[in-house]
Amino acid sequence: MKLYNTLTRGKQEFVPIKEGEVKIYACGPTVYDYIHVGNARMACVFDVLRRYLEYRGYRVTFALNYTDVDDKIINRAKNEGVEFDVISRRFIDEYVTDTNGLGILPATVNPRVSENMDGIIEIISILVQKGYAYVTDGDVWFETGSFAEYGKLSGMPLEELEAGARIEIDEQKKNPTDFALWKAAKPGEPYWDSPWGKGRPGWHIECSAMARRYLGDTIDIHCGGQDLIFPHHENEIAQSECANGVKFANYWVHNGHVNIENKKMAKSKGNFFTVREAAQEFGYEPLRFMLISSHYRSPMNYSAEIINQSRSAMERMRVFKDKLNFAIKTAGSVPNSNTRLLEITDECRNQFIAAMEDDCNTADAIAAIFSLIKDVNIILDGGSLPEKSLLEATKSVFDELCGVLGIMPQEEEQDIADEVEELVKKRTQARQDKDYSLADSLRDQINALGYIIEETKQGTRVVKR
Repeated sequence: MKLYNTLTRGKQEFVPIKEGEVKIYACGPTVYDYIHVGNARMACVFDVLRRYLEYRGYRVTFALNYTDVDDKIINRAKNEGVEFDVISRRFIDEYVTDTNGLGILPATVNPRVSENMDGIIEIISILVQKGYAYVTDGDVWFETGSFAEYGKLSGMPLEELEAGARIEIDEQKKNPTDFALWKAAKPGEPYWDSPWGKGRPGWHIECSAMARRYLGDTIDIHCGGQDLIFPHHENEIAQSECANGVKFANYWVHNGHVNIENKKMAKSKGNFFTVREAAQEFGYEPLRFMLISSHYRSPMNYSAEIINQSRSAMERMRVFKDKLNFAIKTAGSVPNSNTRLLEITDECRNQFIAAMEDDCNTADAIAAIFSLIKDVNIILDGGSLPEKSLLEATKSVFDELCGVLGIMPQEEEQDIADEVEELVKKRTQARQDKDYSLADSLRDQINALGYIIEETKQGTRVVKR
């Protein structure tokens, strides 16, 4: 498998540190509000990456953190008159609700900043002892000039990063790009005891500490949105590699933004839709489909038109699965070798795997599934059905590949009322007797009870409206 590595600016063959195992760290949400659709894209695309690696036989340890100590959380808590952890716990629960709705697998571990203070203080202490960090009035700063490779992820030299980057401004800093590892406590804010006094950690250090604790000094894949490349991920590299003395992550994988009218969706700009809002209007499944329907590194626009297209695509998949289930139900066990059906499923699986092996190209992987739908429909509409075992094998491949993408269409509940079953039998007999007037009358009675009659090559199919 090849992955685009932001660090090397090109696709690389993926080789894990330990054969058969993959360790992934993803920057999770700052839990002060509902997540927006842009946040959900990261969650969905890296869920697919994880699912695919597991599909290929790897044992994946997936760590996704919760930033539960932050200025935004503290400010909201003050406005509501509650403790900061009341806010963070509330929105962790809301995050879980949304990610469950989106079909995202639970992380192997969800570390929280508030539960990892010992590890955070330990790594800051190492940086101070090694001379990469300095203390001023209870604050601790990382000195970017002490790390010769600072800027290697973003591809910009230190002097360019100093000009125009979003940097914390403080007279206590030696250099403009130096960043806070520990912040001295302010009145009314939560704090923890440390060698430098009461305070709380800076944003960047938490991920270095938690990745180190749960995944080790060097991890296979670190992922996140492109907006995190600088300064967050750049700073993570500096902290971790200076403290641990080894490479922090072998592959840096970043997803593109979700845009509104070609402008990045962001809460700071006010141009965003929460996942909850989108799901209430369109449903979680079409939202997930939309978010993985284009290549993860490409920017994508969010609109009602695009998500409705995704809803139509999901409906097409559902109808196909129902049709395939009906064909399996009505097919006989008499051998009817259809080598074309075997060819179609093999071609689909091979195309799907080729797409995913090429930098997790979900757009082409989805195209392979819809090619399967098109070609199998031709066979199902062609008259003589393949034997049941071949149809079951086709369904198995369809479910297998949809499962990798996490876009399993829901099967229709076909609990047909006894009264309707009896009317269908009478209508079938009427058609055999060529009493079409009676057959039409019975069809109308069936429709009035909330069911639709479909005549297929495999026989009469009854579905709820």
